Amino acid sequence: MQFFGGSATTEASLLPAAPPGTGAGGPGNNAHMLYIFNRAGVCLLYREWNRPLRTLNQQQDHKLMFGLLFSLRSFTAKIDPTVVEKGNLGVPLLPGQGCSFYSFKTNTYQLNFMETPSGIKLILITHPKTGDQREPLKYIYNLYVEYVVKNPLYVPGTPIQLILPVYHITSYSSSNF
Repeated sequence: MQFFGGSATTEASLLPAAPPGTGAGGPGNNAHMLYIFNRAGVCLLYREWNRPLRTLNQQQDHKLMFGLLFSLRSFTAKIDPTVVEKGNLGVPLLPGQGCSFYSFKTNTYQLNFMETPSGIKLILITHPKTGDQREPLKYIYNLYVEYVVKNPLYVPGTPIQLILPVYHITSYSSSNF
């Protein structure tokens, strides 16, 4: 995301070098973290592959991530230039309501976001030079539906403890980014 002018070449020079496999779009070690939240803010699945600095405990980290997503969704809906009726900041939005964001980028990471009609939120933190991740997030959601939602042993709204779904989601995420 670029604010107040500037050029893409200036932005690219501030980014760290991409890990192997990034430029060609092939598999590499570009995924840092994956979060899956339900609509109530419960973290159903959290995995990390490349996170050298841990400053918070896991519960605080999940609350901050969900709060960030809640605030960004509210903010993007508030500044949407296509809607005359603006809601109040902080009021929960229904899935699909208002405009949405797909990702944002800093000099050290890129946050990729997808929210489904059922309110499931998927967040994938990747290297900043990794491209658009909407299709891989859709694929991860399809894995979630296939191996979690359709599983009779899964209790909806609880963190995913089943080995097979976690294996499929984690192995896809770690080998395809």
